[in-house]
Amino acid sequence: MPTRNSKFYSVILIFADIFTLMLAFTAAYILRVQYDPRPLLAEVYAVEYFLSFLLITPIWILIFATLGLYRSSTYNRRLVEWAKIGIGVFIGVLLVIGVEYVSEARLFPARLVALYAFIATLLLTIFEREVLRILRGALFRYGIGVRRVLLIGTSEATLDIAEALADTARSGYKIIAVAGPKKFTPKSHTVTHYKSVTPALSDIESQRISTIIQTDLYDSEERNQQILTAAQVHHIEYSFIPGEPEFYTGKNTVDVFLGYPMITVSQTPLIGWGAIVKEVFDRIAAVIGITLLSPLFIVLIVLQKLFNPGPVFYTSKRLSQFSKPINLVKFRSMDARYGKKDAAEEFKEIGRADLAKEYKKHHKVSKDPRITRFGAFLRKTSLDELPQFFNVLRGDLSLVGPRPILPQEVNFSRTRTALLHSVKSGVTGLWQVSGRSNLSFEERIELELFYARNWSFWLDIKILFKTIAVVVFRRGAR
Repeated sequence: MPTRNSKFYSVILIFADIFTLMLAFTAAYILRVQYDPRPLLAEVYAVEYFLSFLLITPIWILIFATLGLYRSSTYNRRLVEWAKIGIGVFIGVLLVIGVEYVSEARLFPARLVALYAFIATLLLTIFEREVLRILRGALFRYGIGVRRVLLIGTSEATLDIAEALADTARSGYKIIAVAGPKKFTPKSHTVTHYKSVTPALSDIESQRISTIIQTDLYDSEERNQQILTAAQVHHIEYSFIPGEPEFYTGKNTVDVFLGYPMITVSQTPLIGWGAIVKEVFDRIAAVIGITLLSPLFIVLIVLQKLFNPGPVFYTSKRLSQFSKPINLVKFRSMDARYGKKDAAEEFKEIGRADLAKEYKKHHKVSKDPRITRFGAFLRKTSLDELPQFFNVLRGDLSLVGPRPILPQEVNFSRTRTALLHSVKSGVTGLWQVSGRSNLSFEERIELELFYARNWSFWLDIKILFKTIAVVVFRRGAR
C-alpha cells in the first residue's frame, strides 16, 4: 500500500544512499592513496575520481531500485534488506570494474580501492538504513507519519491484521476503529468499535482516519460501494485484503480479463524460475555434500556392519511432490527384523499395545524398542539421514521441504495433503528447526503448510543454517 509517507521515505532513502556512496568511495580513496605507502597503478586525481563516481552513481541507484530497496516490502524486512544491499553493492562494484575495463580508463588508482569501496559501501549502507529505521520508528511513536486506520471486516483475518499492526513504531499503522463483530476487535481501550459500517464511515473526519482497510466483501454491492465512495470523498487511502488465507499465500498474479481485474491464485510461490533455481541448487549441493562426506559414509558403513548387523541402509516407501511414491534411503537404525510393516502393527506383535496406542495418537513414540543402541546414536546425531543426499541427487527430494510422509499418513490429514505435496519433500524443513520431535503432529503440519505457501530462496537458506545448528547442538533431534 504505497502512500505519500512511504513514497517520501523512499525519496529519503535514495538521497541517503547517494550520500553514503559518496562517503564510502571517498573513504576508500583516502585510505589507499594517503595512508598506504605502496605505489599506485595509476595517477587518478581526487577530482577525476569524484567526477567518475558522479557519473556512475545514478546507475548504482538504479540497481538498488531494481532490487526493490526503495519498496516497503523490502525496507520493512531487515534481513531481506541486508541481503539485497549485499547483492546491489556487489553488482555495483562489478559494474565500475567493468566500465574501467571496457573504456580502458583508470577509475581506481589501485585495485584495493575497489575492495575498500565494496566493504565501506556495504557496511555504511546497512548502518545508514538502520539509523533511518530507528528514526522512523521514533517518529511513529510520536504519531508522526502514522496511518490512522479504520478496519472493516467480519473474519479472523480482521483480528489478525489488527494484531499484526498493533506495534505502531514498527508498522507505521495505528488501528483507530474497527467495524465488525466485537470478537474480531483487538482488546485495546484506544480502539473504537462499531457494530456496523455506516456510523464508522460517518466518523471518518472526527477520528481523523487516513486509511480504510477492508478484509471482507459484503453481500450487498451497495454497502461495498458505500465504503469505497467514503474513501474517495474524504480523499483517503482504501485497501482491500481478502480474508481467505489462500489469497495472500502462495504466488498470486493480478491481470485484466475481459475488462475485469482477475486474481490468479497458485498453491505455492515455488513455481517458474524459483523452482528451477531450487532444483539446480539442490543438485549442486548434493554433489558437493556427497563428495565432502564420502569419508564419513565409509566410516559409518563399517561401524554399521560391526554394531548393527544386517543391511546397512533402510529403504522406506514415502510420498513426495504430487504424492509421488519414492524410496527414501537412510542408515538403518532399527533391528533388521523391523521396519517392514506399519509401526502400530509391529508394536502389537512385540506385545507393546501401549506404544501402538501412543503411535496412533501422536504418530511417534518417545522410546522405540525396535531401535538398536547404535541406531539410537545415528538418530540422535541425525547421521541416519545422510544417505538422503542421494535422494536429492536423484531428484526425489529437495534439501528443504515438507517431511516426506508415509502412505498411511495421508489419512491423518487428508484435506491438507494436496497443498503439502504441491512442493517437493525435503531432507530438512521448517518443523525440524522449530522444535523437532517436541512438536505435535498438527503443529508440524501447520509449519509445513506455512512453508509451502510462503516459500522463498532466502527461507531455504535460513532453514539450512538453522538445521546445522540443530544437529550440532542436538536440540531435540530424533
